[in-house]
Amino acid sequence: MIVIIDYGMGNLKSVKNALDYLEIENKISCSKDEIRAADALILPGVGAFPDAMETIEKLSLDKIISEEVRRNKPLLGICLGMQLLFENGFEGIERKGLGLLKGSIIKMKDDKVNNIKIPHIGWNDLVFSRSDELFRGIDEGEFVYYVHSYFAQDYNNEDLVAYSEYGENKIPGVVRCKNVIGAQFHPEKSGSVGLAILKNFGELIK
Repeated sequence: MIVIIDYGMGNLKSVKNALDYLEIENKISCSKDEIRAADALILPGVGAFPDAMETIEKLSLDKIISEEVRRNKPLLGICLGMQLLFENGFEGIERKGLGLLKGSIIKMKDDKVNNIKIPHIGWNDLVFSRSDELFRGIDEGEFVYYVHSYFAQDYNNEDLVAYSEYGENKIPGVVRCKNVIGAQFHPEKSGSVGLAILKNFGELIK
């Protein structure tokens, strides 16, 4: 069972629909008991870093997420959910994140020479930094779907699994440190490639 954590700012139904299509047992919940009982967790997210962290802390979900990670439960953060895994975010104000991964979230750079616009919305190809079971059956160069204006920096290089290039910005597409995984793009909106990544994530609990 995968629990999609509901803190009021996630792309919940799209993620659930993708898991349902893959026939992976899942539910949307903010119940601490259900989070503890889950085999794996997904932290989705759409919106602003400070607002998301404020809500997560009000619901005491930061504590339960950290506890479950320490128990080696697989956790996948998607888009804003990935950004929240890091130590700090600088979206308007500096705000502490969950601190499960080293690094900070900063705004992407405009690149007017190459007509690169922020936010970054659309399909981009993935460059692999290292092999990982999340990409089993997926070729380098496949395209995934991004919607974001902020990205991770100052992360541990060994945590980088795959990235995309957007103007001067090297965007960490997938990061992983043991059981903590982040995807800056939306797997649930990335067609067959995204479904394959979610399927491979589901395989971690079998």
